[in-house]
Amino acid sequence: MTSLRVLLAVLLPSFCAALPLAADDGMWLLNNPPLAQLKERYGFEPTPAWLEHVQRASVRFNNGGSGSFASADGLIVTNHHVAADAIYKLSTQQRDLLKEGFLARTREEELKCVDLELNVLMSIEDVTAQVNAAVRPDMSAAEALAARDAAKAAIEKESLERTGLRSDIVTLYQGAQYHLYRYKVYTDVRLVFAPEEQAAFFGGDPDNFEYPRYNLDVTLVRAYEDGRPAQVAHYLKWNPAGTQEGDLVFLTGHPGATQRLITMAELEYARDVQVPGALRWLKSREVLLNAYAKRGPEHARRAQDEIRGIENSRKVYDGRIGGLLDPALIAAKQAEETALQQFAQDKPELGAADAWDKIAAAQQVIARHAVRTNFLENYQFNSDLFSVARRLVRAAAERTKPNGERLAEYRDSAKNTFELGLFSAKPIYTDLEQAKLEHYLTIMAMELGANDPVVQLALGGQSPSARAAELVAGTKVGDVAVRRELYAQDAAALARSADPMVQFALALDAQAREARKTIEQQGEVKSQAHARIARVRYAKDGDKVSPDATFTLRLSYGAVKGVDQGGQRVPAYTKMGGKFERAAERANTPPYDIPASWERAKAKLALDTPYNFISTNYSIGGNSGSPTINRAGEFIGIIFDGNIHTLVWNYAYTETQARSVSVDVRAILEAMRTVYGADALVAELLGGR
Repeated sequence: MTSLRVLLAVLLPSFCAALPLAADDGMWLLNNPPLAQLKERYGFEPTPAWLEHVQRASVRFNNGGSGSFASADGLIVTNHHVAADAIYKLSTQQRDLLKEGFLARTREEELKCVDLELNVLMSIEDVTAQVNAAVRPDMSAAEALAARDAAKAAIEKESLERTGLRSDIVTLYQGAQYHLYRYKVYTDVRLVFAPEEQAAFFGGDPDNFEYPRYNLDVTLVRAYEDGRPAQVAHYLKWNPAGTQEGDLVFLTGHPGATQRLITMAELEYARDVQVPGALRWLKSREVLLNAYAKRGPEHARRAQDEIRGIENSRKVYDGRIGGLLDPALIAAKQAEETALQQFAQDKPELGAADAWDKIAAAQQVIARHAVRTNFLENYQFNSDLFSVARRLVRAAAERTKPNGERLAEYRDSAKNTFELGLFSAKPIYTDLEQAKLEHYLTIMAMELGANDPVVQLALGGQSPSARAAELVAGTKVGDVAVRRELYAQDAAALARSADPMVQFALALDAQAREARKTIEQQGEVKSQAHARIARVRYAKDGDKVSPDATFTLRLSYGAVKGVDQGGQRVPAYTKMGGKFERAAERANTPPYDIPASWERAKAKLALDTPYNFISTNYSIGGNSGSPTINRAGEFIGIIFDGNIHTLVWNYAYTETQARSVSVDVRAILEAMRTVYGADALVAELLGGR
């Protein structure tokens, strides 16, 4: 397989050019689609009705993924790995739904998810002028941040109260634009169908980000309103004919984050500080959890969902650091930035000549505080119990403030989502919590230094082992009823609480808030500078570039297309029979073992059915579960991965070898009929009701 270094050498010319866009680049806003590019490249021009339909048929899973409505009765399809968190929370030692799979044969058998929130985008409004009007040129970074946050909070609150829809202001182009996204929210979500994890994640970590693949990475859930299946006007009809190589296909999903528009200073920070720190943290957690899982089958079950997530993230960051350390990518980014800077100098009326210096200075401050902020604020002590305690402590303090002065997650517009998470009945295992907290305190001391005052405060004069045992054994916040009682208390009452985890969160809160404040103020400096750079970019190239991903709905386009790897042509499609062939090559041993249900059905399966396929669509984490749709807006597959070459898509797009990977609609229907006997669900998927 071609290395990242070779890949980046191939993409260098298109990356240096950057604009206008080459090939199938872009994660486009639904209110600013790439009409000219689509018409020129594929002879297709989506209508406003087409765009509205696919927008309202698309679903955001608030735990970090995407999906789409599949019937008028609220049926939704997503990836198994997106729904795995919800499936894990419904599992027990006696009934492991991740391992066994699940099928509700009647509506009454559908299982209510513990704390899953789904969002459907209803409208987008540009509120850039209102947000920016709150900031005066003479304000300090701290004053500007406070003013901008207050303006955002006021707009979100007014929108929520007027429409009843979840209202979030989204920052685009690193601060050049602010859009108000309004969502219909579903919190009564029920599990309908999930295959065994081994069918969904066949090949496990070794095959992750590889191709060919043989995965049924699919799960069905249903949205309910007032105790009945939600009735929706917009859902994607399933086309059982699927696709052919060369077909134009689209994704409508919620990519999490990209860093296409960052400066060289920010790229170097990612290379030297951010990504290495993330990798150290992920790999230490992976070692801890794998050791815990080896204690026994039940330990393995408890840790498995978190292990899967860490394995995936670790592989992503491995790919990113490989790209960031490649001279070709750095040279390409430098060339692009130099061209923009020269354009800014030639047009001083744009007022952006010093914008890059402002960002570089802010980034230096962020770098000095990054590790402390991660361990005090961002990583949440790697403990569900601590996270609950912190949310209780901060909720009591924040609700005494005006709405516009609160931390974003405690504003009125976020209350419903906040309370859904706070009062989640997800299982919390105290032995796992203790192991994770002990590990955290140890790593924190190693990173910050054992004599650091914050480390000393956290340890409370004890070893990490003793301190973790004391906190986990003594706290009651794992009980949802106790949480409700504490949530009703004011800050003074909480300060008198005898709960050790609450007191732990209180003791560290001031330092954590200060660290967060420092980073956010520097973020405001960067946002103002990026807004000026965006003016330069627009003056130079127009609006032919999409904003970086923000976990909001985007449209990408591409073609079903095979790939050349190692001098061999890899076809666009795999076949269902290939799963059995791959298992036989690996002696049917994990992670290449065939589930018993598939072995029983093998003789009846149409083994030449297309299983997975690849396309040039631009996707990244968060796109998982995005529907792959055709020109008619019909469902013909679902994204679940990318090959190894997509890992640099965080910084640069290429279609030379990078491909998104989808499950084919034909395989989903064949497996549901033949392996799982889900004929009623198939009828609903094909009939729309």
